[in-house]
Amino acid sequence: MFGGVLSMPVNNPHLRKSGSRHIVTNLGDNDLKTASMLLSTYAKLQTPIFLRSLKVGLYIGGLYVCGKIGLESVMKMGVDTRELFFYETFLYYNPLLLITLMVWLWGVNLWVFSRSGVDYAAIFYLGPDHLSHKEIWKCARWMTTIILTSMTAYLYLYSHGDVKLAASQPVVLYFSAVIILIIPFNIFYMPSRYYLLWTFWRILFPVQAVTFSDFFLADILTSMSKVLSDLERSVCRMVHRQVATVAWFEADSVCGSHSAAIPLVLVLPYLFRLFQCIRQYKDSKDIANIYNAGKYLTAVPVIFLSALKYYIDPDTWTYSIQPAWILAGLANTFFSFFWDILRDWDLSVFTRIFKFSRPNLFSHLLYGRRWVYVWVIGSNLVLRWTWTYKLSAHLRNNYITVFIITALEIYRRFQWAFFRIENVWYKINNPKHTSHQSNPLSLQNDINSEQEKLLAHSHSPGV
Repeated sequence: MFGGVLSMPVNNPHLRKSGSRHIVTNLGDNDLKTASMLLSTYAKLQTPIFLRSLKVGLYIGGLYVCGKIGLESVMKMGVDTRELFFYETFLYYNPLLLITLMVWLWGVNLWVFSRSGVDYAAIFYLGPDHLSHKEIWKCARWMTTIILTSMTAYLYLYSHGDVKLAASQPVVLYFSAVIILIIPFNIFYMPSRYYLLWTFWRILFPVQAVTFSDFFLADILTSMSKVLSDLERSVCRMVHRQVATVAWFEADSVCGSHSAAIPLVLVLPYLFRLFQCIRQYKDSKDIANIYNAGKYLTAVPVIFLSALKYYIDPDTWTYSIQPAWILAGLANTFFSFFWDILRDWDLSVFTRIFKFSRPNLFSHLLYGRRWVYVWVIGSNLVLRWTWTYKLSAHLRNNYITVFIITALEIYRRFQWAFFRIENVWYKINNPKHTSHQSNPLSLQNDINSEQEKLLAHSHSPGV
């Protein structure tokens, strides 16, 4: 039965002859039209535009469902409980959402660099398997989906009386994030994860020569000091089993707004950059690194003077401490602003980064437009001041205001990254052009060092 020779009539009209261009069938006209329509529909379903539109539609639909369920869950709570519980929910999830926002914007940075000829992989000494902007956006999409789903489940479960299961949601989310970051298997972009962890380690212990990626990431951490502070408070509540309770809201509780850990965590990123500057001065003897260290040192009194508001009487704060805090804030704001313009960006060598290899509407609107630089400089000054003002102690419980200010600071850092990396790329490719900086010899040495590292990078497998 199964081993016999299969015989078919040679003149079968359904057979396709070898070398023939078409299939001869005995299907009717209606059948042919139906088959043609099916093939056309299948072809359309396989087009990248359709698949991309379908993914976007499903993604937006999922976000809408999460928002609807979350809002209904919040409104279901009592008026007295709603505000306190929403504040607690915000504490757990807003730092993760802000980190996700930074990842989204970093993907935009990489997209512009890839389109405008800036080799960011060479600047950061990345290997050929580094993440592209598409992969960064993929990570951001997953982060957004998982965080919002966990937050929706947290709100829904609590509002329906399942407090223990609700309390497990942020704990599982934080624990999973740590596991994914450190898991020693070649999944979830392991080389990039370990490169990030290694850079964090070098920031914590700057015992080796400071590379560009070291102080670039440390600068980003200064913009996310409030995020780190909220992460500390969230973990503190999880350790003390205070999740999904509203009694913790008292300011003097272990993880309350009077906790001494808050100013300590806020100041850590600035201290990391301070130590990096000292290490760079030790290696290069460039006095500019000492000036840069002074910039980060001015942030320390802003943070600690603000924290004193919780430990002294109001009159002493108003008439003695607050004027000093305002002066320290102004000093830090203008010092940081002028350092951005004159050193990090070095406006004398702006090369107009938004010129794409394939010009489009985006590059036409931005490339060579003076308003772009006016906007970047003006917004940098304003957002520098609002970020300093955010460190004020009286804003700790105004979580919506602080969230908006932190998001704006992340946007400012997103703008800063364009011109900071462009400045380095310009100097690498134009070593004969020195700027108005105070130590041209040191700048030339830095450029030569960058070129040596890039040469070594081209002969190594990378990270």
